[in-house]
Amino acid sequence: MKATSKSLTGMELRVAVAVFVALAVDGLDLQTLALALPSIMKEMNISTVQGGALGTYTLIGMGVGGILSGWLADRMGRVRVVLWSVFCFTIFTGAIGLSKAYWHIAVFRFLSGFGLAAVYAIGNLLAAEYIPTKIRTTVLGTLQAGWSVGYIIAAIISSYVLPKWGWRPLFLSAIIPGVISMLLLRGIPEPLSWASSKRAGKVTDKKKNEFALIFADKSIRNTFIIWSIVATALQFSYYGANTWLPSYIAKDLGVNLKSMSWYVAATYTMMVVGKVITGIFGDLLGRKLTWVLCGLLTAIYIPCIIHFATPSNVAWLLLVFGFLYGAPYAINATYMSESFPGSVRGTAVATAYNVGRIGGILSPLVIGIIAKGHSIGTGIAVLGISYAICAILPGLFIREKMFDPKAVEN
Repeated sequence: MKATSKSLTGMELRVAVAVFVALAVDGLDLQTLALALPSIMKEMNISTVQGGALGTYTLIGMGVGGILSGWLADRMGRVRVVLWSVFCFTIFTGAIGLSKAYWHIAVFRFLSGFGLAAVYAIGNLLAAEYIPTKIRTTVLGTLQAGWSVGYIIAAIISSYVLPKWGWRPLFLSAIIPGVISMLLLRGIPEPLSWASSKRAGKVTDKKKNEFALIFADKSIRNTFIIWSIVATALQFSYYGANTWLPSYIAKDLGVNLKSMSWYVAATYTMMVVGKVITGIFGDLLGRKLTWVLCGLLTAIYIPCIIHFATPSNVAWLLLVFGFLYGAPYAINATYMSESFPGSVRGTAVATAYNVGRIGGILSPLVIGIIAKGHSIGTGIAVLGISYAICAILPGLFIREKMFDPKAVEN
């Protein structure tokens, strides 16, 4: 049975709003550490290495938690995992605001990473299994914008909170939207597609390991491997640009810090617009075509902006860049969710994406090495290659709409 409606029911809309809020809190939490880090380092008198390690602890926690969450989502249910994940990062992020020592922050950051990754991977999957096929990328693309909205909210809050009250209230403030998200999620039933898969014995049979099932089927295995490579390339591209863009604007182009902050905020704002519009085109033109076009356009544009940018025109060039470089994320959740059967969907999607975190970890380092011998701009320009890889592999090897996440199996 397939859902083909172009409108949302009340429950589908509730799920979409709940996931949007959860993703916004997710983005807010990640950006909060970056904004608060200088103040934390100063107050606790820690080195840049120790400060940078806090981000690494978060990524390690996200990698482990993201993979575990997919397996649990296939075993226990999507809603339950998302709800507990929001609870996890809300509690541990708030606890950072009460920390008295560096190692407290390190432990809490690692533990909050579990929930952060789980909400992103399984929250999108939950929405995919609720939203009708014909409007799935439109809705999920809009939900992806929630992550960017969280970044923007974090920047706005920090501009008022940091100068007056310091870094601790920033982390404590994450509790409020986290509680709102949990209230929205409470009482939402599991998707019918997951429930039917469970009844069929594809999830609850403990003798069947979801990882083994993925690698036992050649078609599923190949799709999983390709998506893992693509996720690595995507996160290498995205996090490399995200990490080094402010430094490129300030150091390579000589733009003052105040203007740089506004340029970055405008870039994030255009990213929100880009994700929504890309999601709409994903439903109109198809997942694969939209994915390939977004990836290739970004791959071409990145070296162009580095070549042509000047202090006087970079603000305008960054608007187009913001529109493009986050656009693949508008399609990613839908395209991946429709690539795997319900019995292993949570495990396959979450594991493939979180294997890709290797790219996110390595990218800032690689660009830093290139910048040392050349320039930050040169390092960012190289990201065009990884965006091209990200675009071409699914275009060649992964069909769209192989499985309908909303379909109920009989």
